[in-house]
Amino acid sequence: MPRHSLNLDFSQRLVIGAYQLAWVPAPAPKVWHKQFESEMPERGRATSLVRYQAGARFHRHSHPLGEEILVLSGTFSDEHGEYPSGTYVRNPPGFTHEHYSENGCVLFVKVDHFHPGDDQRVVIHTDEVSWTSRECGISMVTLHRYEQEHTALVRWPQGQCAPVHQRWGGEEVLILEGQLADEMGDYPHHTWIRCPHLSEHNFTTKEGALVFIKNSHLPPVE
Repeated sequence: MPRHSLNLDFSQRLVIGAYQLAWVPAPAPKVWHKQFESEMPERGRATSLVRYQAGARFHRHSHPLGEEILVLSGTFSDEHGEYPSGTYVRNPPGFTHEHYSENGCVLFVKVDHFHPGDDQRVVIHTDEVSWTSRECGISMVTLHRYEQEHTALVRWPQGQCAPVHQRWGGEEVLILEGQLADEMGDYPHHTWIRCPHLSEHNFTTKEGALVFIKNSHLPPVE
């Protein structure tokens, strides 16, 4: 594991509240981030909240293993389009762009983690898609699926819970609205949770919640 890595032991369960982290300057003026995991300073695998102040601009670049973005607030832009709050974007390996925000935005960003062969660009405006009903009153929108990996938005109604199941290949959760709880604690807005391969727990919520979830995507643990 690289000497500068942060939280890349995928055998460990992690729970990090964004409120616990300070905004750190990114390598572009008026851009800040809070890193949940990272491989090397400003390169390699990383998962972060990123904040653009009004007028911020990031130089042209690419990510060797792709880039995944969920716009949490404001509008994010590049030469390919504008992505308002709620937009989900996947930029495949080798994709280049120069991005900016005219009025500011906050993003959830994952870089350099795509599986080999996962090379389709995806742009989904989540306020324009249909939700499907699942067990226990839960509703879901699939954002991306490749081989075993599945990425979705999931909405839990007040007082509902998810059935206990085993997380093959791990699970990653970012709480976008409301709160979740399980046998190990309570998790407020913008808590990031990463559960290892074959872990088990069940989420409940008293007030309802909207979450971003990835399943079966973590690298194997040696």
